[in-house]
Amino acid sequence: MDYAKPTDVVASMVDAGLKKLALGPRDLLIRGALSGALLGAATTLAFTGAVTTGQPLVGAIIFPVSLVMIVLLGLELVTGSFALVPLARFEGKATWGAILANWSWVFVANLLGSIAFGALIAISLTNMGKADVAGVAARIVAVAEAKTVANAALGTAGMVSVFVKGILCNWLVCLGVVMAMTSTSTVGKIAATWLPIFTFFALGFEHAVVNMFIIPTGMLLGAKVSVYDWWVWNQIPVTLGNLVGGFVFTGLALYTTFKPTQQAASAPTVVMQVAAE
Repeated sequence: MDYAKPTDVVASMVDAGLKKLALGPRDLLIRGALSGALLGAATTLAFTGAVTTGQPLVGAIIFPVSLVMIVLLGLELVTGSFALVPLARFEGKATWGAILANWSWVFVANLLGSIAFGALIAISLTNMGKADVAGVAARIVAVAEAKTVANAALGTAGMVSVFVKGILCNWLVCLGVVMAMTSTSTVGKIAATWLPIFTFFALGFEHAVVNMFIIPTGMLLGAKVSVYDWWVWNQIPVTLGNLVGGFVFTGLALYTTFKPTQQAASAPTVVMQVAAE
């Protein structure tokens, strides 16, 4: 009985974008860093499930716990903001400069949180370097190399492939964020979020913030990956792919077909002050 119709969901998307733009750098940094850390924790848990059972699908079932926590706590994830924040511009309530500033703060915060958690989990998995890299740690190393140097070995094909996987990934991830708005109950939000997030992880697509954890953590654990390999052959093309997937296939697509009318007219205009700063 708590289901929200698509037109109401898109009105909620616009409102969410406005609220995100109204946040200052301090809140964006705190909430973004927490999101990066939670994604790192869930990725580690998903790898643990896959390694323990020998079934990668188990990891995909587990992984959505991260997005559920992020959504329920109202934290900041740049990939979700790719879909939601531009809607404020479409409503004439923000500038592109304000949107880019928001994305930049959240991207940096996600990166800091991901790396910080990665350093802590590397210590935990190896007893501060005293234990061999095995099990989950070895899986992180293998995945980090597969996401970077393996792409580099394919040249242009690797670059295009990782970009496309980024598009497909954030189309689904942003659907998870949006589908949480179809329900007002905690259980409903969890169930709605779970479906597309499980799908993206099971299909092996590329998520920029997840990779902010996997790749540098793999490097700490001994992966033969350079900073150049990380950014050129994964982080940059994946982030661009995520931007296209979230912005075009989720935010713009849903806004275009279910564009709110009167609901948007009553939305807060505080963002204009933020955009002008």
